[in-house]
Amino acid sequence: MAVIMFRSARQTFLRQPQLLGPKLNIPKRQNAHAASKPKVETDPARTVPVANTVPTLPIWQRLGPLSRAFQAYGRSQRKRPYVTQFVSSLVIYVLGDLSAQNINGDEYDPARTVRALIISAGSSIPSFKWFMFLNNNFNYSSKIISLATKVSVNQIVFTPIFNTYFFGMQSLLSGDTLPEVWDRIKRTVPTSMLNSCKLWPAVTAFSFTFIEPQYRSIFAGVIAIGWQTYLSMLNRRAELQERLERSLAGDAKIVSQQTGDGHREAEKLAA
Repeated sequence: MAVIMFRSARQTFLRQPQLLGPKLNIPKRQNAHAASKPKVETDPARTVPVANTVPTLPIWQRLGPLSRAFQAYGRSQRKRPYVTQFVSSLVIYVLGDLSAQNINGDEYDPARTVRALIISAGSSIPSFKWFMFLNNNFNYSSKIISLATKVSVNQIVFTPIFNTYFFGMQSLLSGDTLPEVWDRIKRTVPTSMLNSCKLWPAVTAFSFTFIEPQYRSIFAGVIAIGWQTYLSMLNRRAELQERLERSLAGDAKIVSQQTGDGHREAEKLAA
């Protein structure tokens, strides 16, 4: 009986954990292999970029051999902007004039090409300075407002001045008088301004949005070859129309003089 009571008391004592004292925090054994393994630090320069982090190359840097030509032009534009702009403008105007003469089917007139070179020489640097002015101004917090302002200012200010200069110089260099120059401007500038609204706002917006500053002139130059072709054709059309009107006016004057002479002769005979 005493043995049974002793066993029951011992089991009750062992079931009470608080009587065993505080629980000991025994650290876990670490794996010796894991502990001895050195920590490898990643070098950002040697990491392979993920597809989302690779910057997209501009289109002019993905054209194969043409990319080197664009890069050379960009370097020249940064080092010698005025010389590069001057030479580029001469090439653009010559190509535009040659294209216009070819489309019209006329015999090649070197005097027209010389006039185009003179007009280009006088407009290349002012045009470059104007577009640099647009690039450095009208930059607001909203890109849409900035772009709309640049396009609007360009169409309102630059386009009428440049078109007046182009057609006026074409007429003046052809030997026309000042009244004839003014008549040429009235015939061509309004039409050219309306047609420019169909092309240049989109070109200007695209240029200021996607093209880097050093490549904007060559981008606009490629478009300007076609535009100069159109301007040369429009100028040629106005020139031929003026010649026809002058010829008709001269014929009418001759007929009037002959009629007057005939009347005078009839009056003499009647007398």
